[in-house]
Amino acid sequence: MQMVAASKMRKIQQAALAGRPFVRLLYRIQRAATSHLGEFAHPLLEVREVHKRAVILIGADKGLCGPLNTNLFRLAAQFDPPSTVFITAGRKAAQFVARSHRQLVAEFPYADMPRFPEARAIAAFACDLFLKGEVDQVLVVATQFVNTLTQVPLCLEYLPVGEIKGMQIPGAESKDELAEDATEILFEPSPEALLSYLLSRYVNIYIYQVLLNAKASEQSARMVSMKNATDNAESLIRDLTLEYNRLRQGNITQELLEIAGGQAG
Repeated sequence: MQMVAASKMRKIQQAALAGRPFVRLLYRIQRAATSHLGEFAHPLLEVREVHKRAVILIGADKGLCGPLNTNLFRLAAQFDPPSTVFITAGRKAAQFVARSHRQLVAEFPYADMPRFPEARAIAAFACDLFLKGEVDQVLVVATQFVNTLTQVPLCLEYLPVGEIKGMQIPGAESKDELAEDATEILFEPSPEALLSYLLSRYVNIYIYQVLLNAKASEQSARMVSMKNATDNAESLIRDLTLEYNRLRQGNITQELLEIAGGQAG
């Protein structure tokens, strides 16, 4: 299992890391556009008083990955059950929601190598809930891949579209820095058309990158967990072999003493 996880881990890590520059650039364009548009209104930008929220919970499909799922579900358990509905990706996430008697409105599968249509389906369902007014806010609870040994559970704001406050995005300007920037920006064909086009793509790519990070975290955690299990098993085998040899040596010595004592008698 360690070798299988290591093989899958390398592929998904490369995919997750390769997409980060594009996502970072897309986020910078989105922040720059929304900061310079003034009174521009769009349904996905509408900030409402939160009476009910949806949480997109992205977990693993299997266990044997150390405390990854436990840490993630501990974060998800902080939301008030009566006012929160869950959209899950991954079997373990759906099992957590069912086991804790929370409201599950949709469950989506995703592969070991997440595909963009899978992310688009999740994003479309979440946007539909938000646009119909069934929820006032959508959050994403998932694991961010840092490196092979470090995976961090995060709660990120998804809808309404705005500044991401749950994590630092290297190379992305803060809201204050964008507000102070006096650079004149020309939008073609118009700011409204550009942002309307951009937002519909942004919400899909956002979820896709989150799925890649979640799967990279899962495979990394599983590889490390299985390596630790292998090392512990080998250590236990060494200890048991040593104890067996000691007992065997003791029995042989005892038999020799009995034989010697019988001959002397």
